[in-house]
Amino acid sequence: MRLFAAVLPPEPIADELARFAGALHTVRGVDPDAVRWTDRANWHFTLAFMAEVPDESVPDLAGRLRRSARRTAPFRLSLRGGGHFGGRALWVGAGGAVPELRILAGRAGAAARKAGVTMEEHRAYRPHLTLARSRGETDLIPYMEALAAFEGTPWTVADLALVRSNLPRSGVPGEQPRYEVVGRWALGGAGGDGDEAG
Repeated sequence: MRLFAAVLPPEPIADELARFAGALHTVRGVDPDAVRWTDRANWHFTLAFMAEVPDESVPDLAGRLRRSARRTAPFRLSLRGGGHFGGRALWVGAGGAVPELRILAGRAGAAARKAGVTMEEHRAYRPHLTLARSRGETDLIPYMEALAAFEGTPWTVADLALVRSNLPRSGVPGEQPRYEVVGRWALGGAGGDGDEAG
């Protein structure tokens, strides 16, 4: 199964971003049909992308992620500003305790490697929440300029999630993957172990 470890924004934070993103749909200087907005149910900060993980490796991976979560204290995060990758993906950045988010990402990646999961080559972690993808070469600068003013309400990141990515199968253009949380563990061990992965 295709898995990744992530931090998921709580509903009130997603609501706030959805209101702001709604206004972006009418930003001047950009063809509104040039981008495909991501489904808010898919909004997340990826910590470690694991691609295909054999079913038999999931219990070990889950145990290691649980320990990684326990070793990390809850921290404050916010959505702030934005950027783009190669004119193809528009994203919202992170503010607040970004160093702690990077530490959690490093621990999630190490947990996956120790569980025998093949990971992509190591790159410097850049926290981002993908907001839209362009349908071709698109000038995303007007969106970035609008996002520069965005400063979301801080929230406490209290858990780490293991998410399954179900790729589109219908062949319908524009269909997005469906994400399903298969495990969730409290940071710092607060509130028990959370849901088991399975």
